[in-house]
Amino acid sequence: MKKSFVLFAAALLVAFAAPAFAANPFMDVPMNHWAYDAVSQLASKGVISGYPDGSYKGGQPATRYEMASIVARALAKVDLDKASKQDVEMLKKLVVEFKDELDALGVKVDKLDSRVAVLEKDLGGWSLAGEFRFDAKFANEDNTKYDFDGKNEFSLNRYRIWIKKRINETTTFTSRLGYKHDSQGYDSAKWDYYYVTTKLPYDITMTAGLQNIDWEDERGLYVDNEAFVGDWTLKGFRFQKSFGMVDFDAFVSHWDDGIDSVDEYFMYGARMDFNFNEQFRLGVMGVWRSYDYAEGSRTASPDVDNTYGADMEFKFNPSVSLKGAYYKQNLWGTVSNDSPVAYKVILDVKQDLLKFTSLWLEYAKIDDSFVMTGDRDSSAYSNYGAEVLANRGAAASSNDDTTVFFARAEQKWNDKWSTFQRYLTADVSGAGVDDTKNYTFGVAYQYNPAVKFELVYDKIDYGTDNPSGFSGDDNLVRFRTHVVF
Repeated sequence: MKKSFVLFAAALLVAFAAPAFAANPFMDVPMNHWAYDAVSQLASKGVISGYPDGSYKGGQPATRYEMASIVARALAKVDLDKASKQDVEMLKKLVVEFKDELDALGVKVDKLDSRVAVLEKDLGGWSLAGEFRFDAKFANEDNTKYDFDGKNEFSLNRYRIWIKKRINETTTFTSRLGYKHDSQGYDSAKWDYYYVTTKLPYDITMTAGLQNIDWEDERGLYVDNEAFVGDWTLKGFRFQKSFGMVDFDAFVSHWDDGIDSVDEYFMYGARMDFNFNEQFRLGVMGVWRSYDYAEGSRTASPDVDNTYGADMEFKFNPSVSLKGAYYKQNLWGTVSNDSPVAYKVILDVKQDLLKFTSLWLEYAKIDDSFVMTGDRDSSAYSNYGAEVLANRGAAASSNDDTTVFFARAEQKWNDKWSTFQRYLTADVSGAGVDDTKNYTFGVAYQYNPAVKFELVYDKIDYGTDNPSGFSGDDNLVRFRTHVVF
């Protein structure tokens, strides 16, 4: 077998994470030789080595053991994340051809085979994944405070089917099919997301299409709740790039109202994360709107013109971290405060430290006029259906700020069983507004890797007097069947 066969292995270099050219150490491979580039790159990575006299002797026959050594060193240096489909096929051929020799060298061929198979599957076609959640809900009152009419309800909480295709080594298509609950009580299919992610020059990642952007979730700034600011589903372009210790993220989108065109606008966002070390991260962000029509034509009031914010995380150790987020908004319309502020401080303790439970402690302060994601003033802590912050004072006529204390604990007893508890109190500063208290207790059973059952008891108490029409208490028992596939 001639050493010119090394060019076969050299094709693998397209999957290597290294510079495109390197100096050739062999005196008998001149620069004008047809194998110069391949031999130089293989040598620079330690895949091949020459003889003591500085020669390569490429025309000399090579043993299968020598070729297997080249293959073993090449496979050890392959970056599968950057491998193309052609590289995968070549890897398979090399592994099959030199299986016995690789075994003799102690190379785990079976493991390599599995890695190649996974990559080939990723490149080869479409992939499907899904999630299904079905709830049985039993409330205490017909005039329930929860997000359904009547006293009891069986309902589809979620179905999602992810459809993905890796088009090539730099481009991936992703879509998610979900459901829409219409005014007649029927569920119909809808496309939640559809977007393409691709690598641009200078190592910039671009995502184009209908997509979700949730900066708080991506940085672990809430649990079992929703974002204060973010969790946008937007049609547009997102650009991400890392500059060493600094990560840059920006998007531009256009909101099509579909009802009243005067409320259509461009929405821009940008943020930078400074990763000073493994312990400390600091992020700054801004989001702006630019309306298609004159400001005097706008119908939405009050509404957000722009939002500025900062967030951080300090890890005392892998199990304990201190997190926080601060936001300031500029509002348009008739409000009691056109520059409201909201912030939260979080202590996150993993179960690894306390052994028997994890612990999430959160303190938040929210100005009355502050516009939160989703249903205004009520979405952030409403994961179990009750509008937890519905007793906040009316933004247009008062200045009733809200202080929130939230705690959540979860105990994972084994691979099957887990329990959790959560408690929230929302203290409203305005006179004549009662505080809200919310309690939740749950137990979950992982029946098999795909199927999970969860039983939850939730109680909401609004007090007796508030400006939003919510008063008294209610409770909910929910049994959920959760399937992933």
